[in-house]
Amino acid sequence: MTEALSSSAPVEADVAIVGAGIIGVACAVQLSRRGRRVVVIDRQPPGRGASFGNAGHLATEQVFPIADLSILKRLPAMLMDPLGPLRLDWNYLPRALPWFGRLLWSLRPASLQRTVAGLRALNESSLGAWQRLLRSIDQPGLLQEAGSVLVFERAESRQAIEALLGRLRQHAVAVDLWPAAALREAAPQLSDTLQGGLFFPLTGHFLDPYRVVLELVQVAKASGVQFIQQRVTGGHLQPQGVTLVADQARVAARQVLIACGAHSAELTAALTGKRVPLDTERGYHLMLPREHGRLPFAVTSLERKFIMTPMADGLRLAGTVEFAGLQRPANMQRAWQLHRLSQGLFREALSAEGATPWMGFRPSLPDSLPIIDQVCEGRVLLAFGHQHLGLTQAAITAELIAQAACPGAMPHSLPALDPYQLARF
Repeated sequence: MTEALSSSAPVEADVAIVGAGIIGVACAVQLSRRGRRVVVIDRQPPGRGASFGNAGHLATEQVFPIADLSILKRLPAMLMDPLGPLRLDWNYLPRALPWFGRLLWSLRPASLQRTVAGLRALNESSLGAWQRLLRSIDQPGLLQEAGSVLVFERAESRQAIEALLGRLRQHAVAVDLWPAAALREAAPQLSDTLQGGLFFPLTGHFLDPYRVVLELVQVAKASGVQFIQQRVTGGHLQPQGVTLVADQARVAARQVLIACGAHSAELTAALTGKRVPLDTERGYHLMLPREHGRLPFAVTSLERKFIMTPMADGLRLAGTVEFAGLQRPANMQRAWQLHRLSQGLFREALSAEGATPWMGFRPSLPDSLPIIDQVCEGRVLLAFGHQHLGLTQAAITAELIAQAACPGAMPHSLPALDPYQLARF
């Protein structure tokens, strides 16, 4: 349980973390292990935001930006189809256009090269970081290192698959081209109509992403981390630290870590004076509790643009991108559409009996890279904007933040922070 404090009970800490998702909690574990007094503040219980409903895929193969120039051709369909895989709400269009403009600008060759290099550096370190973190809490079994596969159905898609294979190999991503026979052998319940796919051996999936957060919370609490369920309403820098204002308390800390995902922009602006172009890609999932044993690994459909991940509680269908901001109500028909998209991918149709829909906010920056940085003379740490890769990059981000806050010799190398600095905006 998180704690609720009265305004007469000030809280002091070495590091105050705003955000109790997978990134904030992983950072809390790493910082507390380095002797820091840590308090974590969030308006929701730990892990109840985007960390609760993500696809569960350790997506180390995803080294390319979240969009390409074809998005211009797709804009009319984005506006007209409320259930399409990529959706832009008409009412949100004026606010979204500047962000899309910056996204297109980031696809210039030099910028694109920096993005791919930055994503590669994090993703290549992500699996090892997760292995270290899960072993350290005696929970290595939460991650299934079974690989994942991107399948295709239409013969005319083979050219696109082979082109993607070439690009991935050019960037040293471990990948194998599987014919239909190899796919049937590995995942016999998939339909015979599938033509084959790309298998990624250095990926995996989490059996229960929410449980991962809860296990880390227990370890953090055992290390003395304090969790407070309140909304942070503001903050300001002090000569020797930072003061945060919450609903019923003030928190004084030597450092603050902003790790509250899609909600990070306002507090970042208040403390640093920098307005970051952070937007949210609203993502949906549909959990099928009666579907166990259908897949041995996560499967993504090239043509249908969604992912299916086997989990302890069933099969999770996830995907779709919706730009509609933080305030619009969820359109859960987008979640149920995922079940319709699954039809034809299996020998026998998936059961939707007892299925539960969900929507969450992916925090995305237009260059597809997160902000992982230390600014304001070390008083402000930043870890947000991981788009679709928050779960994938959480463990390595926590190591980077801990190293920035508590410099010292590391037993393994870490990516340089240069590509992820706040100053790039």
